[in-house]
Amino acid sequence: QVLLAESGGGLVQAGGSLRLSCAASGRTFSGYVMGWFRQAPGKEREFVAAISWSGFSTKYADSVKGRFTISRDNAKNTVYLQMNSLKPEDTAVYHCAARRSDYVVTVGYNYWGQGTQVTVSS
Repeated sequence: QVLLAESGGGLVQAGGSLRLSCAASGRTFSGYVMGWFRQAPGKEREFVAAISWSGFSTKYADSVKGRFTISRDNAKNTVYLQMNSLKPEDTAVYHCAARRSDYVVTVGYNYWGQGTQVTVSS
């Protein structure tokens, strides 16, 4: 069992920045790919970014490339999502997720956090 807890959400103006954190506890963090997903009201959950266990490989949704950066600190069992140049369409509940994998993937995540709200005002 991997427990995930997100933090760092909030209200920000368009063009601003936020950094989300996701702390993992429970089983070892080792070998887990970590991902960020988001769900806006009335929309399906969508993939945002993912990072390999080593941190050397990352993957991003086209909508956030060049604006968001995913990173991780395995010593702290924490993954981050730095979000810059935020747009109103980035407004959503952001969830972190985990799964064991040798590759960075966008599906098949087993463990999910409760989410943190990000609201971007125009």
